[in-house]
Amino acid sequence: MRQQVVQYIKENWIHTIKPACENEGTLLKLPYPYTTPCMSRMFQEMYYWDTYFANVGLIMSGMAAQAKNNADNMIYMINTYGHMPNGNRVGYLNRSQPPFLSLMVREVYEATGDIEWLRNEAYPALAKEYKFWQEERGTANGLNRYSSDVTDEERLARFAGTLCSRSGMPMPEDMEERLELGRSMFSLAESGWDCTSRFALDAHLYTPADLNSLLYILEDNMAHFAGLLGLEEDAALWTGRAQTRVKKISELLWSEERGVFCDANYVTGKLNHMVSAAAFYPLFAGLATEEQAEKTVAALPLLEQEFGVACCENRDDLLSLQWDYPHGWACLHYIVIKGLLRYGKKEDALRIAEKYVNIAAANFAETNNLWEKYNVVTGKVSVTKEYNTPPMMGWSAGVYLYCEQLLRDNNA
Repeated sequence: MRQQVVQYIKENWIHTIKPACENEGTLLKLPYPYTTPCMSRMFQEMYYWDTYFANVGLIMSGMAAQAKNNADNMIYMINTYGHMPNGNRVGYLNRSQPPFLSLMVREVYEATGDIEWLRNEAYPALAKEYKFWQEERGTANGLNRYSSDVTDEERLARFAGTLCSRSGMPMPEDMEERLELGRSMFSLAESGWDCTSRFALDAHLYTPADLNSLLYILEDNMAHFAGLLGLEEDAALWTGRAQTRVKKISELLWSEERGVFCDANYVTGKLNHMVSAAAFYPLFAGLATEEQAEKTVAALPLLEQEFGVACCENRDDLLSLQWDYPHGWACLHYIVIKGLLRYGKKEDALRIAEKYVNIAAANFAETNNLWEKYNVVTGKVSVTKEYNTPPMMGWSAGVYLYCEQLLRDNNA
């Protein structure tokens, strides 16, 4: 069955690729063919962080040219709008998503060797993206947060209704409370974890472990790119920024009480102390100390279930959202696996990879589809009160190919 799924993915990538488009209605122009997450009618735009994981699979499938198209579309949008939006829809322009473009650029460059593309297109665009996160999403504690550009009170109140509906709570009568919930919902949308109990109902007030790890990766990759391009002063500048961020992440986001990286409320300075899969981003980024990595791996049993890794630990205060226990998402499995491998935990990584491959293949055998997320406790396709789980290629396909190849390479 595993090889049948691999064959299905490689035969169907083509059905997720849309031709270059012009502005039409709410759809925004993209100059190159772009990858969507689904073959179905749902999610037919190019989304930001979804596309990174699809790119992993595209490159593995010999489709590096399409992976480069996706990166080039993001470069175009950064140059056009000043940041990479959530996706190429007008309604997504007010926010971004987890900044994975520097990883996309690095992997496309390593696949193509196109140094002039790196010099003239990718490097300048990534510098613009970094400026956006620093100027528009900075906080007083020196780390960064998820937010949005929305200030219209009517729109904020409307998004508050979305958060209330998804979390099953009544809409507050007080307008300022509604506006705060609206700001939180827009921040959740930018985080990609829409919705999650990680931030309670205050996502806009947190400096998250995953975002700041990705910004460290951006700084570290820019130092690497600057070195390749012979920009010695730039390389030193980016290295200094990366080193400063590592210190701040360790100082502000490490929970000695839980033995993992958590998210910090930048207003109160308090950690949320929730063990979530986001705790593995510092391992994925390689910024954790060996001691921090050991303690984080020791907390893995709080997330690992029979059929995979849950978004977060099971707690009484969870709101039963789609980025909560017992749901498992392909992208988070990838982060956990890569983080484990980076710190020499191959046995744990292979076990998690096998669980993801098995849950995806078992559900494929029943449904002839890959799915957006799975219930890692029951082993079935996950359905929540937020929306029905859609069939999906995208990150489910990219992560499946990565895990299946990892297992074959290790005869597992």
